[in-house]
Amino acid sequence: MRVLVIGSGAREHALLLALSRDPGVTALFAAPGNAGTAKIAEQHPVDAASGESVVALARRVEADLVVIGPEVPLVAGVADAVRAAGIACFGPSADAARIEGSKAFAKDVMAAAGVRTAHSEVVDNPAKLDEALDRFGPNWVVKDDGLAAGKGVVVTTDRAAARAHAADILEHGHPVLLESYLDGPEVSLFCLVDGETVVPLLPAQDHKRVGDGDTGPNTGGMGAYTPLPWLPAETVTAIVEDVVKPVAAELVQRGSGFSGLLYAGLAIGADGPAVVEFNCRFGDPETQAVLALLESPLGAALNATATGTLASLPSLQWRDGAAVTVVLAAENYPGTPRTGDKIVGADGDGVLHAGTAVKDDSIVSSGGRVLSVVGTGADLSAARADAYAKLDAIKLPGGHFRTDIGLAAVEGRISI
Repeated sequence: MRVLVIGSGAREHALLLALSRDPGVTALFAAPGNAGTAKIAEQHPVDAASGESVVALARRVEADLVVIGPEVPLVAGVADAVRAAGIACFGPSADAARIEGSKAFAKDVMAAAGVRTAHSEVVDNPAKLDEALDRFGPNWVVKDDGLAAGKGVVVTTDRAAARAHAADILEHGHPVLLESYLDGPEVSLFCLVDGETVVPLLPAQDHKRVGDGDTGPNTGGMGAYTPLPWLPAETVTAIVEDVVKPVAAELVQRGSGFSGLLYAGLAIGADGPAVVEFNCRFGDPETQAVLALLESPLGAALNATATGTLASLPSLQWRDGAAVTVVLAAENYPGTPRTGDKIVGADGDGVLHAGTAVKDDSIVSSGGRVLSVVGTGADLSAARADAYAKLDAIKLPGGHFRTDIGLAAVEGRISI
């Protein structure tokens, strides 16, 4: 099987690494890729949001399977174009990708499916903003209704800050979604979904805020770990049965059946799991940790999903132990990052590239989240030690990372 992976981040690097371990994968292509993926896949430039461009490239490299990593091309309908060209594609249709592309659509689907989620209200008129804000609090959750690369959310007890974020979203022509605050630790559960067939991967936990102790602004994700020692197996089963399967069935009912990776972000409160958000693709940085423990061939799993044969896929097998991903970010991230700095140590084992490029035979930073460093071990503590030891060998001027990824779980400070 010849596989083309669309995207340029650490998520795509992790996908390519896992695919390279699958004996059934005979050729790997990345478009556009980055400085790290260039070592394991043939790279090609592409306009990832153009179905025509992706199809042309897939035909040129004779791909048997196209795997679309980021959400933007999925929401734009690139998977539809690939399938229309007769090429197997891992990734949902534009119709199904609305589960991430429109939070209002996702809320409607969840209501119809009977899935617990936060109370919400859409505001599309600045004149109605203050009145709507008064109906929420004392914790305000303010979201951009469209795609915002994980950074369109503000959670605050400061009404003025909530209002300013909402006003900025409206100023840019996007509706605002106000939500009630969901308490409890958060869980990311990835599921392979083929219509109504659902196969869960390992649960993970992301760390969204930029600073230790969950301080500072939200980011695209500063680190993740898996599995979750504080999450009972029966809770994962309940999430699959009571959340993911009903949503998958509702999408089928609407004629928008999902094919690809459905990502459920949940808060596990006193009343059980409640959905914070759905995404239509592998999450970053959770993917880097989850795939580090996958023993089953990834290509076979993605191809089964893409070709409608997921129900006959053998049960997924996982390595014992734990995995931790720590993101090394550029100076000033999540603001406008400083780029062009030379990186030392970026070719080590477990170092996945995101915002990197090659300049004058050196690897330099080219984005906000520059590298994802993955550690593994017999338990979460050992995996953390492995990840941070690898980070010590990497030098990036002005680079920063959180020192507490997975620490609260190690210290037993998370419970449900």
